[in-house]
Amino acid sequence: MISRREFVRITTAAGAAMLVSFNTSCRNKISRWRFLTGEEISLLDAIVEQIIPTDDFPGGRWANVSNFIDRQLDSYYRKHQVAYREGLSAMGMTVFQLKGRKFEELPFAEQTDMMEMMESGTFPGDYWEEHSPAGFFNMLRDHSLQGFYGSPVHGGNREYISYRMLGLDYPNIIGQNRYKDLSWRIYDAKSPANGK
Repeated sequence: MISRREFVRITTAAGAAMLVSFNTSCRNKISRWRFLTGEEISLLDAIVEQIIPTDDFPGGRWANVSNFIDRQLDSYYRKHQVAYREGLSAMGMTVFQLKGRKFEELPFAEQTDMMEMMESGTFPGDYWEEHSPAGFFNMLRDHSLQGFYGSPVHGGNREYISYRMLGLDYPNIIGQNRYKDLSWRIYDAKSPANGK
């Protein structure tokens, strides 16, 4: 028979071990991404780097364009969630069937070939018989450009890279109320009541 002190020691140790195990398993399941999975982000990083490649300045991957898209898919791009989930999956499978490797593992020139097939609408595969590969490409391109050239507050354009590339200062945005006031003055100046 064990003493009360020994019983408390054993149960405390067991409880601590269970807590550590629980916390570790939960932490492994927590993703830093809001909508996309890590695997989808890996593919998307390679895609945005194709759309905005690194040259004298960093490209789409470094500029956190995938982070921008992921954040927007959890808010303003919600209507595109299914298109991204299905499209990225189908793209990954199609490339693997054609090349025997993941898109992100291909040399840059071969990735470009795949992107050009998608853009031209000639991407093969069952999924693409009912879904427009060109339409998916256009959405990827548009969202990538928004992430690269938009304000960093939305998750992309890391360190204002596109502004620096273009030689621009941080743009001063006129708020909605100021636009409203300005348009009212323009309308008022041309109104018949002023004889103009």
